[in-house]
Amino acid sequence: GDPGVMASAGPRFFGFVIGGSLPAALAADWLTSAWDNNAGLYVIGPSASVAEEVAGGWLIDLFGLPADSSVGYSTGATMASFTALAAGRHRVLERAGWNVEEDGLIGAPDIAVVVGAEAHVTIHVSLQMLGLGRNRVFKVDADGQGRMRADALRATLAGLRDRPVIVCAQSGNVNTGAFDPLPEIVAAVRELPNAWLHVDGAFGLWAATTPALRHLTAGLADADSWTTDAHKWLNVPYDSGIVIVRDAAAHHAAMTLGAAYYVETAGGERDPYNWVAESSRRARGFPIYAALRSLGRDGLAEMIDRCSALARRMADGLRDAPGVTILNDVVLNQVLVRFAPRNGGDEAATDAETDAHTRAVIAAVQAEGTCWLGGTTWHGKAAMRISVSNWSTTEADADASVAAIRRCAEAMTGAAAG
Repeated sequence: GDPGVMASAGPRFFGFVIGGSLPAALAADWLTSAWDNNAGLYVIGPSASVAEEVAGGWLIDLFGLPADSSVGYSTGATMASFTALAAGRHRVLERAGWNVEEDGLIGAPDIAVVVGAEAHVTIHVSLQMLGLGRNRVFKVDADGQGRMRADALRATLAGLRDRPVIVCAQSGNVNTGAFDPLPEIVAAVRELPNAWLHVDGAFGLWAATTPALRHLTAGLADADSWTTDAHKWLNVPYDSGIVIVRDAAAHHAAMTLGAAYYVETAGGERDPYNWVAESSRRARGFPIYAALRSLGRDGLAEMIDRCSALARRMADGLRDAPGVTILNDVVLNQVLVRFAPRNGGDEAATDAETDAHTRAVIAAVQAEGTCWLGGTTWHGKAAMRISVSNWSTTEADADASVAAIRRCAEAMTGAAAG
């Protein structure tokens, strides 16, 4: 292939959390380009609007969320979180007697934002764009797997009862795959008089679609808003983010644009621009509709279960290799691996030596070419991050990739020892 093009849609691409493209979704994406509809208004893209509406109903049902929730389609989780948090900002300020869409933030009641210490960076980006900067964000301690500590959250919220509050929880830590304890978080948030709970589930939300993993998302339906990516684990082409909001009125109020030349229908049909920030937008509902229609409930669950099983298989295949440590509990599709060098004696390698060796193994695997994966830093230590989220990855792909990683690690260890 072209050296300038990454095979990120392939079955042995484990870098970041990037899905492939299901055949039905890819075909629908081609049609989307051929039709070239601007999906902002029903009147210029009726089929796009209906596809979004139908797919949205399916998604709400699959995730087990309140049936009357509203749905919007965005470029990805960043803009989806922006949309959800804008809805939350609207509602908590309205309860405090302030119309943020009319009057802006100057002079508005002081919103407190609470996030876990391991919240994804896109949450902070979304908050910044909404005028809720870093100095008003309270970070709550997380445990060793990156889960927000419910006791620490309660301690933080105890001092915020008199303020509008937005709490951001996480379903699926980007490094470990871990889930915040939502039942305890929900209970703590609901004790406040004016609070909104958002759940960032960029890939972890899909665990709610399978009986085998649904326990990880206990309490999910009791939040106020949710975001996920379809271009991750639903395996539709880029770009495709989803925002779901319990309070449809707040969602609509935060996003409604309106212009004299926007021709609305008399029948109350859904205008997609009312639910996201973009008025000019791709018809992202078609690939999502096609993916869900082709997979069905059982097919979607099987795909999520299979990817998670393959992540465990890869972790098990690496665990007994010399110098290897698996850093996380493999509860979903994420595996963190650390590689210690052999120093030729009884003295253990230092953290700095292990960091350098881990990064060298990652570079060697990337250069070898059997598979591609990336690196991360977890609690101050370098690690290889394996993310399994492609519909076409097989046990043979996982095993070949494990063998390649082990070969590269052994070769690098031998070189270091020599």
